[in-house]
Amino acid sequence: MMESLNTPTLVHAADLIAQADALIVAAGAGIGVDSGLPDFRGNEGFWKAYPALAKANLDFMEVASPKTFVTNPALAWGFYGHRLALYRRTVPHGGFAILKKWMDRATLGGRVFTSNVDGQFQKVGFTPEQMHECHGSIHHLQCMDDCLSDVWRADAFVPALDENNCLLLNASPLCPICGGMARPNILMFGDWNWVNSRQQMQRRLETNWLDTLAQGQCNVVVVEIGAGTAIPSVRNFSHRISQQYGARIVRINPTEPQVPSSHDIGIAAGALATLMGIDAALDSIMGAEKSDEWEK
Repeated sequence: MMESLNTPTLVHAADLIAQADALIVAAGAGIGVDSGLPDFRGNEGFWKAYPALAKANLDFMEVASPKTFVTNPALAWGFYGHRLALYRRTVPHGGFAILKKWMDRATLGGRVFTSNVDGQFQKVGFTPEQMHECHGSIHHLQCMDDCLSDVWRADAFVPALDENNCLLLNASPLCPICGGMARPNILMFGDWNWVNSRQQMQRRLETNWLDTLAQGQCNVVVVEIGAGTAIPSVRNFSHRISQQYGARIVRINPTEPQVPSSHDIGIAAGALATLMGIDAALDSIMGAEKSDEWEK
């Protein structure tokens, strides 16, 4: 069922979430738009965020590549250093806290699966055990030379930037073991040496939790937000959970809200307004249930 943002749709979505024993949040770049983050939808969106790269006619796939760390490390770290600084200072919009409230309310808890590397979910209290960042995290580093140093936090690195030219002005972070240049622990385009140990640990925790959900014996709901079909990692995950665990999907996407079955809900709207609308409807449902209990 695909509908625009309206009260019956919000109530239907709220009713599904109210009945959820387990809640899974599946999020793509679109969830961050209401926090002021770019979603890089096509080169036009990318170039709007980085005019210097538009001027140089460099596209997202070309810059977001380990090859650029080899051929032009100042540019590569200028781009990723800017993103790191941006994500550090960004305040997550209120929809993130709403999602955490819903997950805390679910009797079997929940998990977050996201292709985002920005760390916004952790800022509102989602625990490391609840996260699966399938493309890695910009807040972690790895050795560019693929030595044995594995993955470490990027907290000590503070980039100094020439934002007009998208260049790093200070020294790149270094590997603590071999002294070579470090790079973000993010799965890039054409990546040949991404260290996925952290992501695999998150995946194992997610799989172990999913194994506790008896198929068909509990109500599982996937709230998918801002995940399109261009890079379908998140959307494919939602469909797999639906097929394997009988989960219902509440898909929030202003341009691609189509859902796989009539049992699911597609809402063609932005993240924050939709989550606030569903939450208001959910509060009404929960309030009515409490009123019924009092009358009994």
